[in-house]
Amino acid sequence: MRINDLIPFRWVQDPRWLLAFVIGTLVCIVTFVANLLIAEINSGNWWGITYGTVATLLMLGDVLYAVRRRFLEYNLGKSKTWVQFHLYGGTLFAILVLMHSGFRLPVGTMNWLLWSLSIWVTVSGLVGVFLQRWIPTVLASGLSTEVVYDRIPELVAQIRARSEAMIEECTETVRDFYRTNLAQSLAVPQLRAIYYVDVTGGIQTKLRQFEYLRPLLTKDDREKLESLESMYRTKLELDAHYTLQRPLRWWLHTHVPLALALVLLVALHLYAVLVY
Repeated sequence: MRINDLIPFRWVQDPRWLLAFVIGTLVCIVTFVANLLIAEINSGNWWGITYGTVATLLMLGDVLYAVRRRFLEYNLGKSKTWVQFHLYGGTLFAILVLMHSGFRLPVGTMNWLLWSLSIWVTVSGLVGVFLQRWIPTVLASGLSTEVVYDRIPELVAQIRARSEAMIEECTETVRDFYRTNLAQSLAVPQLRAIYYVDVTGGIQTKLRQFEYLRPLLTKDDREKLESLESMYRTKLELDAHYTLQRPLRWWLHTHVPLALALVLLVALHLYAVLVY
């Protein structure tokens, strides 16, 4: 029986890494419990320093993941392997940090910063994994449009310009319909909470308003209305992308800078321990 058969989780890229993480976590737990029976654990004694050293080595491995992305032209191993190590190694790092402190709340400003940042970076990293799995899956399952987040404002502006140019050639009936029902929506990208529940955001319901107007128009205006409907549908799908991809940008701004701050604080902490 293969490992993949034992761990059939849809979001686990490589079950062998998950199995290694589980084993590593069990080893940490057993070691810590056995350690408690032998001696007290704190960040300043031999046991605590050992756990802290292993945690630091894991953190350095995670740092190398970011460094590798700067040197993609070199063959430094498969990206998938580095990502898996970054995920599971980072989580194991947090466990070892807690072991380093003896699972006690820290004392002192520096220790509080290190402890808090370690927990935050780990938790935010796990949240990032969830977002990076969930959001693309949801977008691909309900929308026909694919778009990069940074291009959404530009594409919305293009849709509005095209629709307004076409409206100038329509009858007053279509113009009134556009001004009343579509103009505000086509103005800028819009965030709508409904997309977190329903990725289509009721697009079909919104498009029904075109059906009410269609029988009242001439053939030429009906063709223009169909083009307008197509552009409006695309705009609504861009809004869905804009809403659902935005948390990924927020995540980058909360995870990456604080991860860098953690690395600097750990380096400062090591310097203080080794020198003083």
